[in-house]
Amino acid sequence: MIGPAGLIAILLTVFLAGGLWVGFSLLAIGIISLEAFKNIKVDRFLAGDIWGTATAIELVTLPLFILMGEILFRTKLSENLFSGLSPFVRRLPGRLLHVNILGCTLFAAVSGSSAATTATVGRITVSELRTRGYSDKLIMGSLAGAGTIGFLIPPSIPLIIYGVLAEVSILDLFIAGIIPGVVLALLFMSYIGFLAVINPSMTPAAGPSTTLSQKGAALSKLLPTVLLVLLVVSSMYLGYASVTEAAAIGVLGALILSAIERQFTIPIIWNSLLGTIQTCAMIGLIITGAMFLSKAMARLRIPSDVASFIEGLGLEPFTLILLLMVFYLALGCFLDGLSTIVMTLPVTLPLVVSAGFDPVWFGIFLIITIEMAQITPPIGFNLFVIKSLSGNSIASIALSALPFCIIMIFLVLLLVFFPGLATWLPKTAL
Repeated sequence: MIGPAGLIAILLTVFLAGGLWVGFSLLAIGIISLEAFKNIKVDRFLAGDIWGTATAIELVTLPLFILMGEILFRTKLSENLFSGLSPFVRRLPGRLLHVNILGCTLFAAVSGSSAATTATVGRITVSELRTRGYSDKLIMGSLAGAGTIGFLIPPSIPLIIYGVLAEVSILDLFIAGIIPGVVLALLFMSYIGFLAVINPSMTPAAGPSTTLSQKGAALSKLLPTVLLVLLVVSSMYLGYASVTEAAAIGVLGALILSAIERQFTIPIIWNSLLGTIQTCAMIGLIITGAMFLSKAMARLRIPSDVASFIEGLGLEPFTLILLLMVFYLALGCFLDGLSTIVMTLPVTLPLVVSAGFDPVWFGIFLIITIEMAQITPPIGFNLFVIKSLSGNSIASIALSALPFCIIMIFLVLLLVFFPGLATWLPKTAL
């Protein structure tokens, strides 16, 4: 006879393979499982769960940061990123390829969405870099890898979701993601520079050097965005604003920037609001479905049974973390990051906390592992974004992104051996 865990695994495979939306799949699996194994009034249980999830006060932050990113997404930010960063990387090994990394890192600090970061930066850099003769493999790989930084650099949508579910300070998580995000960007740039040194044919010949006045003009294009990033992050870091208040400041700043760029028009504001509603609706459906399924699993004692089984194995903490990394990498091949977080957290968080790991540290670990899922086939969403921008096949883009995925695995190992990369800054700042 199939048990609750077996039924959930079968239904999940069938529904997702059949193309049913993730949120509806999770809701349906929770309902069927409870009807099959528990004698409770599922309709009342479901209604109360949906209301409790949708009205969580911490989620107010989410639409504000999304709206900030949507407004900037529709301005000239991507063009300003390329023209503003180009003069400062022309003499580095790898030259303008570093614009992908730096542009994604900068935009991640005002977006929080990996897909939006990849699309915004890629829309301008892919055609520009191809025209200038850069290696297509490095263009695709660097954009795919750097696009995932949107999950790690604050404000990050997955970090907000993790903070709500794990009952961990979202501000602590935001601050904890800064150093690993910067380290990841530097690792990507180092890899590009190394390849350019050993194989100069991957980049075109160096162009003429830029003058001081040209660099000043480029800096003026970057300055508004950089100031907005500093304003949002420093207001949280210095304690002048809560996370939600900082998000509201970010929206106001984005509106001011759009006015400066003469992009403050009714169509842009309307489309920004529609984009925010669509994104929040998608995230809300996934969160609701996954939260309901996780509570259904708790009623069926699946998390406690899994936890007891793993504890019975007597794994060392390091072995447990490596096992979880492999688990999340495998799961990320078939589920998006948000679904992965909300489905598995009731099981994995108690395990890592009992093993002595900091929940803030585990949040950063988890975000980096689901970042890899963004660039691993067959579900890696960033791969589809880049495919629409470049016309390349999913297989070729995934192959180009593989070295950057390996770099992220290396960063996870660095976090394991040097947990202070994630925990030092929150303890120092707060």
